[in-house]
Amino acid sequence: MNIKSIITELCRYEDEREWFEFKENWFQPVALGEYVSALSNAAAMHGKKYGYFVWGVRDDTHEITGTDFNQYCEYKGEPYQNFLARNLSSGTSFSFEETEFKGKRVVVLVIPAAKKLPTAFMKKRYIRIGSSKNNLDEYPEWEVRLLKILLSEGETISEKPSEYQDLKFSKLFGYYGSKGIVLKEKTFEKNLGLRNSEGEYNLMAQLLSDDSHIPIRVSIFEGETKGANLFSVREFGNNCLLYSLDDLLRYMDVLNLVQADETDRVVERKDVPLYDNKAMREAVINAVLHNRWVDGNEPMISVFSNRIEILSRGTLPPAQTKEGFFEGESIPVNDKLSQIFLQLHISEKSGRGVPKIVEVYGEKAFAFRENSIVVTIPFDLIHKVGKKVGKTPSDLTERRKAILSEMRNNPNITAKELHTILGISETAVENNIAYLRKNGYIEHVGSRKTLVNDT
Repeated sequence: MNIKSIITELCRYEDEREWFEFKENWFQPVALGEYVSALSNAAAMHGKKYGYFVWGVRDDTHEITGTDFNQYCEYKGEPYQNFLARNLSSGTSFSFEETEFKGKRVVVLVIPAAKKLPTAFMKKRYIRIGSSKNNLDEYPEWEVRLLKILLSEGETISEKPSEYQDLKFSKLFGYYGSKGIVLKEKTFEKNLGLRNSEGEYNLMAQLLSDDSHIPIRVSIFEGETKGANLFSVREFGNNCLLYSLDDLLRYMDVLNLVQADETDRVVERKDVPLYDNKAMREAVINAVLHNRWVDGNEPMISVFSNRIEILSRGTLPPAQTKEGFFEGESIPVNDKLSQIFLQLHISEKSGRGVPKIVEVYGEKAFAFRENSIVVTIPFDLIHKVGKKVGKTPSDLTERRKAILSEMRNNPNITAKELHTILGISETAVENNIAYLRKNGYIEHVGSRKTLVNDT
C-alpha cells in the first residue's frame, strides 16, 4: 500500500468525505475507536475498500503540518493498539502506517470497509453522515441502507475471474502511451489491479485486454420502436475496452447529423445537430463505466427515428439516492475501472456527467428500471418543410412576434387593424397569420383567431 499516494489522493478533495478524517495531533482513545467503526461503515456505504484516519493534515486547508501523535502509546496500562483491536467487532483489522510526506511526519490509520456486518466498537456501531460521527442506532434509515449494501456484496470486476486467462495487453500499453503514460511490464498488472486475490486475471483484465470477447452494439431502427425494421447493427467490442469506447464515441459523432435550418433565413442558414454532443458523450461514458459487467451483459445503444436510448446494466448502488445521483454525487459501480478512466482523463471526479445531461434534457431523460438505467436523448429534428419540432416564439421573426403581441392585447383584432397598427400590407398580415396558424400559435374559433401558444 502506497501511503504517500493515498495521502495525495485524499488531499485532492476540497472537503473531507465520509470515509476519511484529517487531524493534526488530536487523540482521544475511546472516541478514536468510535471513529474506526464510523469510517469502516462509511467506506462500505460509499463503495470504498478502506477508510482512513490521518494525523498531520489540517482538516480545513489540507495543509501538511506534521504530527507528534504516538500510535504506540498505552491506554490504562495496555498498548493502545491492543485496546483498539480488543474492542472492535470480531474480524475487524486495521494498521497504523507512518511516513514522511513533504518533509513532515504523517501517520495514517488504515481501516478496512465493513464486511457482512457493520463494524462495532465496544458493541456500538457508528456511521459518518457528512463530517459528523453518529451512533447508527439513532439513524435507522442509514442502518437499513448499510445492511442492504453489506448483504448485496457480491463479485466485482476486480474479484470475478476472467473467462480467459491467456490475455495479452499490447493495446493497453499503446493506449497509455498515446496519453503520455508509460506502463512498466513488471508492475502494470499490480498497479492496475488486473489480478484477483487468487492471482487469476480478473474480469477487468479481460475488459482491458487485446480481445475482451465482449461486444458493444449500436442498433439502428427505421421507426420509433424495436418492432420497426432493423436498419443496421454495428459492433465496437471484442477489443480493449478503451479503444472500443473511443470508436463508439466517434461513431456517435458521425450519427449526429447537422441539419440546415433555413426557416426565416436572411443571409446565413442555421446549423442544428440532432442532439447535444457533450450530453451524449457523458451518457455513453457513464454507461460503459458504471455497467454491471459482472452480470455478463454489456451496455446497449438503440437508435430510433426520433431518439437514442443508452442502456446501462444494473441499478443505482445501494448507497446512492436519486437526489444524490442527479446532483452528481457519483458512487462508482466499478471502482478500479473508475480510477483508470480518471487516470486517462476519460472521466473526472467533478461529478458533472449526470448534471450535464439533466441541464440539456432534464431528469425525465433518465428511466430507472428493475435491472437497468436508460438515458433517452431526443432528436432535435427539422421537418422537410423547414418547421422545427417544438418550435418556440424565439424562432419567430420580429413581425410575427409583433402580430402575436397585438393579438394578446386584442384577440378580436382584424387583419385590417393589424395592417394599420404595424404599417404593413394586409397581404403580409394574412401571410404571417397563415404561418402562425400552420405552426400552432393561433387557431380559428368560428370567425375569430385565438392565440393558443402563449409562451
